[in-house]
Amino acid sequence: MVPVDRCTHPSYDTSMEARRRVPDRREILEESYRAIVEQAKNGNHKQDRVFIGGKSMGGRIASQIAANGVDVNGLFFLGYPLHPIGKTDRLRDEHLYKIEKPMLFVSGTRDSFARRDLLDKVVSKIGSNAQIHWIENGDHSFKTPDAKTGSIDTLQEALASLIDWFQMIA
Repeated sequence: MVPVDRCTHPSYDTSMEARRRVPDRREILEESYRAIVEQAKNGNHKQDRVFIGGKSMGGRIASQIAANGVDVNGLFFLGYPLHPIGKTDRLRDEHLYKIEKPMLFVSGTRDSFARRDLLDKVVSKIGSNAQIHWIENGDHSFKTPDAKTGSIDTLQEALASLIDWFQMIA
């Protein structure tokens, strides 16, 4: 059994009154994530091993705090936003090379935030600490053009790749 702590950043409050379209500043998001890691390590249910990650910006924030010294056992990225849409010359990768922990990138082959050749190159540059699992025909949310089963099948595939990775590095 692996304990999981799901969190939502402050700007992603789900109440209708608090819903905002613009995420909080990077500093606020990073501090929020650091607090969650601290709670996981030192709270009532202390964990020996802590893995962090997230979907899109959540994974990016996780990688930024890990690159800046937050000690974790590994990171996972579900749709890592390697570059802004259409701006493949503005890669968000430099901090990733500072991380010396295992990393798993799960990305769709049609992800407009992570062109396949560019993410392959980044993962290759990181080296043996990083792995990538491609969701064939998946977009940034792993959705495929197959409207009938695409989303369910690809989400199950993403989850299976994450479970396999956890078991491999455990």
